[in-house]
Amino acid sequence: MIARTSLQRLYAPGGGLPAAWAWWTAALASWLPPRWRALFGLARERLLLGRDADSLSLRLESAQALDDVAIREIGRLPLPAGDAFADDVLTPVLAPAIADLPRWLLLPASAGLRRRLSLPAAAAERLRDVVGFEIDRQTPFSADAVVFDARIIGRRADGQLDAELVAVPRAQFDTAVAGLGALAATLSGVDLADADGRPLGINLLASEARHRRADPWRGWNLALAAVALIALAAGLWQVLANRRQAADAFEQRVSAASSEARQVAAQRQRLLDAVEGAAFLDRARSGRPTAVEVLDELSRRLPDSTYLEKLSIEGDQLLLIGLSSEASALVGRLEGSPLWRSPALTGGVTPDPRTRRDRFTLTAQLAVKGEPANPSIDEKRRGRRRPD
Repeated sequence: MIARTSLQRLYAPGGGLPAAWAWWTAALASWLPPRWRALFGLARERLLLGRDADSLSLRLESAQALDDVAIREIGRLPLPAGDAFADDVLTPVLAPAIADLPRWLLLPASAGLRRRLSLPAAAAERLRDVVGFEIDRQTPFSADAVVFDARIIGRRADGQLDAELVAVPRAQFDTAVAGLGALAATLSGVDLADADGRPLGINLLASEARHRRADPWRGWNLALAAVALIALAAGLWQVLANRRQAADAFEQRVSAASSEARQVAAQRQRLLDAVEGAAFLDRARSGRPTAVEVLDELSRRLPDSTYLEKLSIEGDQLLLIGLSSEASALVGRLEGSPLWRSPALTGGVTPDPRTRRDRFTLTAQLAVKGEPANPSIDEKRRGRRRPD
């Protein structure tokens, strides 16, 4: 638990989303070999500085796994005659990979005061502010006389937090930092050792005094991220454009097919109408008597004293106009013929003084086979259309 808390506070002091991101990247990095973690900048290492009476100890802290932190000593530097370093003496003597690591001052366990606290779960988001109000009650110092920080040790089943308040007298803290001389300006934090000499995972150094090293790959990473976003947006836009183009082409094909289908349907309807019309004419022609048959029937039924001036066949209507000396008997002579029915005189019979005969106008209805006695023209033209 100490190792995990140390990593989270070291790389995500703000908690919340940064802490979750740090934990997630640390979990992924734990699957990689140590050399690969160092190559990709995922080694999670820091340089611990410990000041003794006559030397400065240098120790390297590295994360072997998510819950395992290894600390090994890499060397000691003797203190200068003035008991403080005038400049940065670590960069010339350390390898570049180690010299560029975050530098932390590790205070001995005897330099600080630790108090265990029980807090509600809601205090986790603002843990340092909450424990700041407990300094006067938990320590013999006032809040202005110490530098302090807090960490979460564990969580109980009832929702309470087990936290620890770590406080160092400000005078002792300032003396320890000032003893580093020029190296104090390169510190990223100040931690306190436990009874075994391992860091607790806190940072007693004020935020404005922390040295933040610029990531040399930050600009390239931002540029690559921008290029990736632009490429992704361009790809999505191209996919959208392709889909729109395909939709437009499909719509044009559908429109063309619909137009052709309408034309075919119209042509088919015209063809059906023509076929039905021709069939109707054939049926009407085959069921109606011909003009020759009508003339033959009239010549046999009309008496010799009758001759016609006009014979007209319009549709099913037969019209006879002529002169006869037996005009009143013509209706009886024409009745009973299979070629027509309902013969009748139209108008009066008028005598013609020149021929001494009577002028008559006679009408009859032609008999059509297979049709009702008095079919209309609309009924003949109305046919049952076959289904499409």
